[in-house]
Amino acid sequence: MAYKIADTCISCAACASECPVNAISQGDSQFDIDADSCIDCGNCANVCPVGAISAE
Repeated sequence: MAYKIADTCISCAACASECPVNAISQGDSQFDIDADSCIDCGNCANVCPVGAISAE
């Protein structure tokens, strides 16, 4: 089960720097997680200042 970033993302990039497999990148309006690369570690969700990241 991969993590997903909600529309409440503020594009702060905190999540991207914590991802050990570089599955997070800047999208058009917010950051996105590549579900195929995500290893479900939860590091991104733990550092998100607005709680925009959750498991699908």
